[in-house]
Amino acid sequence: METILDLPENRILNFRYANFWTRFAAIFIDAIIISITSSLFALIFLNGYSYSSFTTNPFSLLVGWLYFAGMESSSNMGTFGKITMGIMVVSVQGERISFLNATGRYLAKIISAVILFIGYIMAAFDSHNQALHDKLAKSFVIYRN
Repeated sequence: METILDLPENRILNFRYANFWTRFAAIFIDAIIISITSSLFALIFLNGYSYSSFTTNPFSLLVGWLYFAGMESSSNMGTFGKITMGIMVVSVQGERISFLNATGRYLAKIISAVILFIGYIMAAFDSHNQALHDKLAKSFVIYRN
């Protein structure tokens, strides 16, 4: 159990940071959900035309943004993959993140991926298991109690 002192309100928060492999399993589940959903959208709205790559499909980006930002800023505080793995996204104060913050976090995930996934791999070596996008969005991924 990690402890962080939240100075503005003088309260102590106990976080158990989600490890790299738990987070990896969650993103794998989410990738399957987004792939299926964006393929269905492309099939319906593009009359069967599909893109060659998950990353070049504009529906994947749109669905991904709405899925991640919507779910992580909801009362669930995480996507279906995170819920399945028993983890959630919180602010540095241990609270739910806003939709705007979750949007920034999603956009930062693109940066984490573009640099050869080094932004994601950072979570395996960080003391708080934060990936680059977590640091940029000032958030943590923690286990649910």
